[in-house]
Amino acid sequence: MTISDYANRAQQHLFPHFTTGRVWNDDDLPIIVEGHGSYLIDERGDRYLDGLAGLFCANIGHGRQDIPRAAYEQMSKLAYWTNWGSAHPAAVDAATRIAGHAPGDLDTVFFVNSGSEAVESAVKFARQYHRSQGQSQRTKIIARDMAYHGTTLGALAVTGIPAYKEPFGELMPGVFHVPNTLGEEVPAGGTAADLPSIQAIRELIEREGGDTFAALFAEPVQNSRGALVPPEGYWQELRKICDEHGILLVADEVITGFGRLGEWFGSIKFDVVPDLITFAKGSTSGYMPLGGVIIRKPLAEALLDSPDAGTFTHGATWGGHPVATAVATANLIALEEENVPGNVRSLAPYFQNGLDRITDSYRCIKEYRGTGFFYAIEMMADRDTGAELTPDASKKVLTEVIPKAMKEVGLITRPDNRGATMLVLSPPLVADQAVLDDLLDKVDHVMGSVDKHLGVSTLSAAV
Repeated sequence: MTISDYANRAQQHLFPHFTTGRVWNDDDLPIIVEGHGSYLIDERGDRYLDGLAGLFCANIGHGRQDIPRAAYEQMSKLAYWTNWGSAHPAAVDAATRIAGHAPGDLDTVFFVNSGSEAVESAVKFARQYHRSQGQSQRTKIIARDMAYHGTTLGALAVTGIPAYKEPFGELMPGVFHVPNTLGEEVPAGGTAADLPSIQAIRELIEREGGDTFAALFAEPVQNSRGALVPPEGYWQELRKICDEHGILLVADEVITGFGRLGEWFGSIKFDVVPDLITFAKGSTSGYMPLGGVIIRKPLAEALLDSPDAGTFTHGATWGGHPVATAVATANLIALEEENVPGNVRSLAPYFQNGLDRITDSYRCIKEYRGTGFFYAIEMMADRDTGAELTPDASKKVLTEVIPKAMKEVGLITRPDNRGATMLVLSPPLVADQAVLDDLLDKVDHVMGSVDKHLGVSTLSAAV
């Protein structure tokens, strides 16, 4: 088999996700064949630093042997069973361990296969829950501008990125998008209640009627539009609004769950107990597909005990699959025993200091945002003059300059055009100081290449 054989067959038979035809049909299509810790190896033997943890998945790192062993042992014992009318130990163990890390009384876990399905399930739970309690008029959903919540049709309706929705025409009605927290700060002498984004939610509810809304969806740190960390008190205001109007508060933790922000869940970091948490990615560190919804126990019991419901009329063949949930348990045990969330907490300041130095060094950097092991660098034409990138300049930076610079230093991560020109950084949570140094060196090279392309002078040495 020649080096190009996999690429040739991929281009012939494999249909890509979120990839242009030009990129997919390139003669140099990457074929990744191995992963070890924070690094990946392609079929040529070239080594890359995984600066995105796959897609925010590989929290425990690549190439573990304990997790595949758990999959093999489970597959050898019971390869498949459902959670319909019966249960099996693997799903029970995983649900117990996940609930043990969730805040408050979020004690009940409903398993599916992905983050999109988790959001879809949360929408359906919220609507059926209210119906079971005699409030069938509660069908509307609140979400935030530019927020990504998945690609299945219900989840896509909740998603706030117009470009992702337009190709599919009309989606689920009754979804309202409000401003996100980009650039917001609590005003001097004020509180989070004074934030424009919070006021917009209250205005929407007053206009539409609080008793018509089923749920409000938000990520603890919003991914799309660039790692938006909420102002202090923001989540407490969301909780207050939802409590006032009987709306279920849903924390979408598909990315932020299982240690990425330095806590088991982002909800813990921001000191809030939502009604539901959606999860996926980090629950298995990408070793198997798994997602789910964690539900406050009283809500789950109220639906199952309701004479008008008694059954959550939703499920999936693979939901709570024995092998996937056995992998989740092995992954969670490793995260616990190796104190991986603690690793993130201890190294986050070091990571931020490195990003500070890079930001100070290049005028193409507008700012960076984020926390834990989750950041986005936003770019502009020239920070000193305030010049922004034109659409054509942004496209060239994202599709030509950054990919070329990343390849030169062996870095894989995400150039992001969702609302701005950005580079996303989200390494495996097991990355140590040496890996972060390597990542920062590579990012320094990439930003230097953007500066050079734009004709902007470098301010000082970075790292």
